[in-house]
Amino acid sequence: MEIYTIGFTKKSAAEFFETLRHAGIRRLIDIRLKNSAQLAGFTKRDDLAYFLREICDAEYRHEPLLAPTPEMLERYRKRRATWDEYERQFLRLMEQRRIDETLDPALFATPTVLLCSEPTAERCHRRLVVEFLRARWKDVQPVHL
Repeated sequence: MEIYTIGFTKKSAAEFFETLRHAGIRRLIDIRLKNSAQLAGFTKRDDLAYFLREICDAEYRHEPLLAPTPEMLERYRKRRATWDEYERQFLRLMEQRRIDETLDPALFATPTVLLCSEPTAERCHRRLVVEFLRARWKDVQPVHL
């Protein structure tokens, strides 16, 4: 199964929604810790749900289970933790939360994308989530949009 990921930073609304439409996305799972901040622009929770429905005929779902803790994110952003430390902590958190058992793989039977803010997946927890699921579910193919 394919699990798509996307970040909204450094994308215009047109580029963001056209990318989702072109990929055939029908569900977006928001894995951000905060999804209603002013800096989120067109991806603020309520606006995003509306735009997805109207532009992409897709549903919106917020899944904080797949977000880092506020403390973990703050340590990394304030450079009190390296990326490698953050990655190890986040993967331990996914293990503790047992996301591979909590999430139903059928959720991804329809084209689904994980949303975060980072422009690329390289140093973003959305990549870590997909890799974690791939290691446990085996048939996961990450597609970073």
